[in-house]
Formats: sequence, structure tokens, C-alpha cells
Amino acid sequence: MAERGVSVDHSSINRWAIRFLPLIEKMARKHKRPVGAIWRMDETCIKVKGIWKYLYRAVDKQGKTVDFLLTAQRDMVAAKRFFDKAMQTNGDPEKVAMDKSGANKAAINAINAGRDVPIVVRQVKYLNNIVEQDHRAIKRVTRPMLNFKSFRSARCVLAGIELMHMIRKGQFTTDGADMTSFADQFYAPAG
Repeated sequence: MAERGVSVDHSSINRWAIRFLPLIEKMARKHKRPVGAIWRMDETCIKVKGIWKYLYRAVDKQGKTVDFLLTAQRDMVAAKRFFDKAMQTNGDPEKVAMDKSGANKAAINAINAGRDVPIVVRQVKYLNNIVEQDHRAIKRVTRPMLNFKSFRSARCVLAGIELMHMIRKGQFTTDGADMTSFADQFYAPAG
């Protein structure tokens, strides 16, 4: 904006981000490449108003982001909601690797109860290293923000951060994506 001679306050940009990032992320999902059938799932903590909230995330075997969900609680209901959202947009996984969290295992058991072919769950400590390392990119952006002030703003801004992270990984099928900048790929769904 400064390059174009427009003076904009940072609070205006924050309001625009809260308003438009979820819309851009929703439009971008239409162009997302399919992910693999073997997922690594984990949750990480994000501070909202000084209270820890939980960002559930999953990546496939190659490190491509499957889905994400910010929740207030870390329990079976939240984990099941995350899996339902991820499976609705990306299909059902064959295997899911996760940590030894009882809530996550209970959510998969609840999902498997109504299925003919169950999802294989692997609770091996070192299989989740891919998703643990992938958390770093999100934490690197959120740490300087020094906390979110509301759950809604955290959810909206994290949608934009995750979208940019997926663009950097090359997860979108847009015309000429190899030759365009990350910023142009970000604006492509909106235009």
C-alpha cells in the first residue's frame, strides 16, 4: 500500500484480514491438489486472550497439509470434528499416525465404529515428526503476533497463514503456478 502512496493503519489491515481471509481460503480449497491416504495428525497450542487453544493439523506422508481446525478444547469431540472436516474435503485416509493422545484415538475409534473398512491407527512416537516439523512454520508466523485477542480473529488469521503455507508447498493447481509469485498465487482465487 505504501508503494502506491496509500497510508493505511495496521488495525485496518487486521480488520481486512479477519473479513477476507476466510473467504479467500474457502475459494482456494477448490483448487487444492489431492493429498495422500496416509496422514500424520497432531495438535499444537495457540494462545488466544492469554488462554491456550488447540490447532489440530494433519499432513500427508509427503508433508502436504491435509486440513486444520482451531478448537477451544482438546477432547474427543474436538478431534472427531477435525477428522470429520478433514475427511469431508479430502476423502478417507487408509492410515493415521498420531501421538499417544487418548482423545484422538477415541475419535478414530468412534469413526471406525460405523465403517466397514476401519482406518488403521499407528501411535508410534517418531512417525509424527513430519507434522511436528510442519508446526514450526505456523509458530514462526504466530509467535511475533504476541497473542490473538479473540477466537474469531485467531481462526480467520490462521486460515490465511495456513493458506500461504500450502501455497509455499505447491499444493494448488492454478494456471502457471510454477512461474507466478506466491503473492499472485494467493490473489488468484480471489480474482
